[in-house]
Amino acid sequence: MTRCASDSAAAGQTETGRTFELSDEVATEALGAALAPLLARGDVLALTGDLGAGKTTLARGIVRSLGYRGTVPSPTFTLVQHYEIDPLPVAHFDLYRIGAADEIVELGFDEARAEGIVLLEWPERMGSYLPADRLQIALDYDAAGKARLARVRGPGDWAERLRALSP
Repeated sequence: MTRCASDSAAAGQTETGRTFELSDEVATEALGAALAPLLARGDVLALTGDLGAGKTTLARGIVRSLGYRGTVPSPTFTLVQHYEIDPLPVAHFDLYRIGAADEIVELGFDEARAEGIVLLEWPERMGSYLPADRLQIALDYDAAGKARLARVRGPGDWAERLRALSP
């Protein structure tokens, strides 16, 4: 695995973004479902936010919308869950418990990205291995602490794809 610039601006790429208010878990899963048809082989989605912010719920919406009918648990203890979905498999990584950024190689990140879509929880743990061309989804609360927000941004062709996003 090659190290990547973690700052898209530093890599010379312009980022485009949108913000969505998510009233509840259903709305968070619906955002994931809306994102799913926009995804392609090699896409990396970096999901950030505090514990309980909705990262796994968003991932569940993506995986289910792509056609997976089984349980979609958090990969906190397994570190990675693989979903064999036709035509694009999904690998859902939770990097919270990794000790060093290069452990992502041993978990099969490169192979997962080459074969399908990669969802990353706690992507900041990858350090310089985090791809610059990722879609960044930050889950947080508004200033009043009442409404959950999803800030979605990405470089390059993500601008066009995000225009079509309508949860």
